[in-house]
Amino acid sequence: MVEYGTPPSFASPGRAILVADDDAPTRQFLDLALRSLGYQPTLADDGERAVSLGRTQSFAAMLLDCRMPGGGALTVLAALRGDASALSRGAVALATSAEVPAELRDRLLGAGFAGVIEKPCQITSLRHALAATLGIDEDLGVLDDELGHAASGDARTLLALRQLLRQELTELDAALDALADRPTELIERMHRLRSACGFCGTARLGAQAKALQNHLLETRAVVPAAIDRFRIELRKALAALPPRPA
Repeated sequence: MVEYGTPPSFASPGRAILVADDDAPTRQFLDLALRSLGYQPTLADDGERAVSLGRTQSFAAMLLDCRMPGGGALTVLAALRGDASALSRGAVALATSAEVPAELRDRLLGAGFAGVIEKPCQITSLRHALAATLGIDEDLGVLDDELGHAASGDARTLLALRQLLRQELTELDAALDALADRPTELIERMHRLRSACGFCGTARLGAQAKALQNHLLETRAVVPAAIDRFRIELRKALAALPPRPA
């Protein structure tokens, strides 16, 4: 189970992940799981090592165990957030724990953690949480004309569909903040958008919509970082799509 709070506004992109946990089997699972998802984990077995790595290396996200020798998740995050020179000061932070009572959860979210992952966790939960906040594969293009033509049938139809999609995305961009308070409605919007992206050859935006949809289906809560990440991809697509004729 993953529960979310408010991530920092200065989170950095990338695939490098810091994993800090004093339990060897857990570290091994997270290491293998993250590698299978295309991330690049670096492991630490205590809080002091995690702080050292966070200060000297730039990570996109940190998975920090709540109880470790040398300082748990709260201690590690406070040390890095309070150090202006720490290279991972702005990394998305996710806390991990085998037990997450309400009081601890509230403390973690209030301290700036973007989410709380209860162990043992599923690989799919990791994938959805990280893709929704960090983004999808950078190699995936914004527009794919070949896919668009294959789905729509011809260039004229594709152009018309892309112009309609542009209008839909403009309206969605304006409505995103309000939809963040209505997860069920946002799930439905992402479902419809994925279909439109398939016909228009906007595979990158479709993939980010899928990540956001899956995240919402699991949590029924919206991470501000996930909305921000989706908005970035939405605006990339808007910039690439042809305008509607005057």
